[in-house]
Amino acid sequence: MVKVDFLLRRDGILGVKLGDIVAVEYVGTLDNGGVFDSSEMQGGPLEFKVGGGQVLQGFEDAVLGMEIGDKKTIVLEPSQGYGEYSTNLVETIPRSSIPNNERLTEDTMLLVSLPDGSKMPATITTITEESVTLDMNHPLAGEVLHFEIKVVEIS
Repeated sequence: MVKVDFLLRRDGILGVKLGDIVAVEYVGTLDNGGVFDSSEMQGGPLEFKVGGGQVLQGFEDAVLGMEIGDKKTIVLEPSQGYGEYSTNLVETIPRSSIPNNERLTEDTMLLVSLPDGSKMPATITTITEESVTLDMNHPLAGEVLHFEIKVVEIS
C-alpha cells in the first residue's frame, strides 16, 4: 500500500501562494463568542484570489502557505479588520433631508451620498421628530475578530 507524505503541486510550491484562487470554510466570531459570519451562513466555502484584496488583509495573509485540509485560528485586532470605531463617522442630520422619513426605524441601513459623490452605508441609531443620527462606521468597527479557517481547495 502506498502512503502519501505530502502534496507537491505542479509548480513546485507547497501551499497557498499569491495569485492562487482558494476556497475556505470559516467561522468568524467576536470576543463574546457570538458568530458574526461563516461559510455555512453564506451557503458554502468562500472563494477568493489571494492578493486580490477581496477579503481582509489579515485573513488573506493567514491562508498563505496553508495546504488543502489545513486548519488555522487567527485573531484580527480592529486595525486589521474593519478599523477602530470613530465618533467622527456619526452625524445628526435634519429628518426632513431623508426621503420618505415617516418610515424610518432605528437600525435601518441607508445609502448616503458624501460631498465627494461617493456613497457609503449608514445605520440609523436615533430618530427624533426633528433629526436622525446616522452611524457610518462598519458594523464590526472596533471589534476583535476571531476566525477559524480551513482550506478546502487551491487552484
